[in-house]
Amino acid sequence: MTRIVAGSAKGRTLVVPKSGTRPTSERVREALFSRLDHMKVLDGAAVLDLYAGTGALGLEALSRGSSHATLVERAGAAARVASANVRTTGLCARVVTADARAFLAARRGDELAGENDLVFVDPPYNIAEGDMTAVLAALGPWIGPDALVVVERSTRAPAPSWPSFLVLEDQRTWGETVAYFAGPPLPEDEGAASAGGATEMPVRSIKGGGKR
Repeated sequence: MTRIVAGSAKGRTLVVPKSGTRPTSERVREALFSRLDHMKVLDGAAVLDLYAGTGALGLEALSRGSSHATLVERAGAAARVASANVRTTGLCARVVTADARAFLAARRGDELAGENDLVFVDPPYNIAEGDMTAVLAALGPWIGPDALVVVERSTRAPAPSWPSFLVLEDQRTWGETVAYFAGPPLPEDEGAASAGGATEMPVRSIKGGGKR
């Protein structure tokens, strides 16, 4: 059984397709969102959930205070299940039935001029590395300068190849799952020198006043 772990929709059961999806386990979701809560990136965030499946990641973010979410899922059956989960939870999300790569390619424009503050990329574990790289490269016009991109992969898969507008900030491993946390580079002049001449790592502002 898959449920919302915390927040306004805590305990709501999510429908899961009989086959064709790989929902993030409740244990991993709880650990992942504990990290995101600590980073203070959820409150008021606009969320883009690629390879959404049941919509569990996007809906969990909404339950914990994000403002709205777009759930992108290619498989028609899974997209219908995600739509049912949106209705059941009453959270502010729209479901788009589309291939993630094609969905992203529909927007052209300047990098880091987009509206999304938090992006989940949770593809099938057998995704081709070329497709994984292309999806990350196509995120530029969809995210803002303070966005966070979370990529979930198998521990047996290679690390993602990051485009120039994303820098790996952290990674965490839970069982067979590894999550990568990346964001746009921070300006060098945001670092403040601390006593003793050491450089303090800059923090990144997120819509809604959070920091990470």
